[in-house]
Amino acid sequence: MDEYLPAKYDATTIGLGKAACKAALQKELGLPVNPRAPLLGFIGRLDYQKGADLVLAVAPWLMDTFPDAQLVCLGTGDPDLEAGLRWLEAAHPDRARAWVGFNVPFSHKLTAASDLLLMPSRFEPCGLNQLYAMAYGTVPVAHATGGLRDTVLCYDPADEAASTGWTFGPGCTAEGLKAAITHALTTYADYPAAFAGLQARGMARDSTWGGAAANYEQVFAWSKKDPPYAS
Repeated sequence: MDEYLPAKYDATTIGLGKAACKAALQKELGLPVNPRAPLLGFIGRLDYQKGADLVLAVAPWLMDTFPDAQLVCLGTGDPDLEAGLRWLEAAHPDRARAWVGFNVPFSHKLTAASDLLLMPSRFEPCGLNQLYAMAYGTVPVAHATGGLRDTVLCYDPADEAASTGWTFGPGCTAEGLKAAITHALTTYADYPAAFAGLQARGMARDSTWGGAAANYEQVFAWSKKDPPYAS
């Protein structure tokens, strides 16, 4: 699947493979190796668009509210946000890690190891990290904007069939992100079968250009069924 991962897996072997990737990253980063500790990841530019400031804003609440949760962030950009990531690790050395910079192998390992990927982008015309995350069985938590709203279908216990993650909005706020994280971590801890269903649907999602082209063709086919009205 991926040359950078310590264990390969697919939808049929995600249980063992993803657990191995998670344990390997926890060990590499000096975090407690705990398979049930929810691991949240953030990968992206440290700037206003990507909402890295929101991740930092909710981090103390996350550490206090979910005592086993681990948070690992990877990114570079605004010097103040880089300093914020360093503060996060210093303030919570047993539960948080910050990689200031960018490293392709590490981004792959973090995506595979994480249970949840945070994407609180204020705007996102398309978005790729949520698609990568779903392919790796990592459930995205995203602001409902642009391509994130189109691809991350918010979990609804009453209608699970299409859901692939959690979204929040309207408005990109720390309170909205907190609410989405709370729903996600509650499902992770208390409803493992539902969480596994989200992982499976994400891995099964067709994110190829072939699938997108077929959708466009369908729209054009529908447009030809009713001739335009001319008075």
